Amino acid sequence: MKKVHASAKDALAGVLRDGMTIMAGGFGLCGIPGVLIEAVRDSGVKDLTVISNNAGIDGVGLGMLLETRQIRKMISSYVGENKTFAQQFLAGELELEFNPQGTLAERIRAGGAGIPAFFTKTGVGTLIAEGKEVREFDGHEYVMERGLFADLALVHAWKGDTEGNLVYRKTARNFNPMMASAATVTVAQVEHLVEPGEIDPDHIITPGIFVKRIVHVPNVEKRIEQRTVRPKTAA
Repeated sequence: MKKVHASAKDALAGVLRDGMTIMAGGFGLCGIPGVLIEAVRDSGVKDLTVISNNAGIDGVGLGMLLETRQIRKMISSYVGENKTFAQQFLAGELELEFNPQGTLAERIRAGGAGIPAFFTKTGVGTLIAEGKEVREFDGHEYVMERGLFADLALVHAWKGDTEGNLVYRKTARNFNPMMASAATVTVAQVEHLVEPGEIDPDHIITPGIFVKRIVHVPNVEKRIEQRTVRPKTAA
C-alpha cells in the first residue's frame, strides 16, 4: 500500500469528519505538524476535540483552528501562550479538559498500549481529582485517569522512510512518538524522506506499522514561541 501522498490535503482525504478526536504532536511550537494542521483548517471540519500538550500560539499551529472556531474541546496541559484560547475559554466558548503534563503523556501512552485506565498520585486532593475514582494503595491515595485514544493522530518527524518508519529529533520526541501509536489513523509529515533500509533499525522510534499516510515537507517553517536574545554590548 502506498503511504506517501503528494500533499497534506491528499494525505487527509477521506479521514476528516466533523466531531472527530484528533491528536496533534509537538511541544510548544517544536515538532508540531503545522502543514497537516493547515490542511485540517482548510477542510472546514468542525466540532473537533483536540488532544495536544499545547494549543499553539495565535495564528500558528492549533491557534489557526481556534481562530476559525473549528475546535470544540481541548485536552491539554500547557495553554498559556495563546490569547485566542484564553478568550474563548473564559467566554465559555471552548471546553477544556486540563491535565498535569506527565499525566497527559501517560494517558496517551496508555491509550496506545491498550491500557484503559491507570492510577497516579498526581492531582490527588486537587480540582484534577474531582469526579474521578480515588483508591488507596499501600496507605496512599491515587486518582484514576483514563487512557486516551483518538480517531486521528497528526505527527511531525525529522526523518522517515516510505514505509512509515519514523525518527524524531530532540524536543519533538516529547509527544509525537506516543501519539503515533494512540489513534486509529496516524498521518505523519516528514522533513527528510528516504527509502526503506536507509534508516538504521536501531534509530527507528515509531515503526511503520503505526503510520498509515505520509507527506514530505522538506522546507517546513520552524517558529519560536518567544525569541529572547542578549542585548548587544558595546565593543
